[in-house]
Amino acid sequence: MEELSEGVSNLGVYNETHKKNRIQVSNTKKPLFFYVNLAKRYMEQHEEVELSALGMAIATVVTVAEILKNNGLAIEKKILTSTVDMRDEVRGCLIQKAKVEITLGKSEQFEELMAAAVEEQVVTPEVEEQS
Repeated sequence: MEELSEGVSNLGVYNETHKKNRIQVSNTKKPLFFYVNLAKRYMEQHEEVELSALGMAIATVVTVAEILKNNGLAIEKKILTSTVDMRDEVRGCLIQKAKVEITLGKSEQFEELMAAAVEEQVVTPEVEEQS
């Protein structure tokens, strides 16, 4: 049994599927800005975040990455594309799905922009109360 565990660890399968800075994106479960905000939080905790998606969710991952880059929060570090064999639940046959993994790192102004956003959230409610 120990040999099996050791073999799995050596393959990197276990470590790869349990990365602490990976976000697996779905295009049906959560709204777009859920993933944008989640990626920001992950980048606060880690130096980089990996966004991963299959099939139709790829457009969501690309959009999230572009929002973070265009807002000056992230820089693109790596993009990997591949295909993954999956079993079609209806037909029972193997199908290939496109997969993308985008790794983003913190931009030089990440901390400054995040601090400004927090400050803006604190100031905004006070302005609304005075009106």
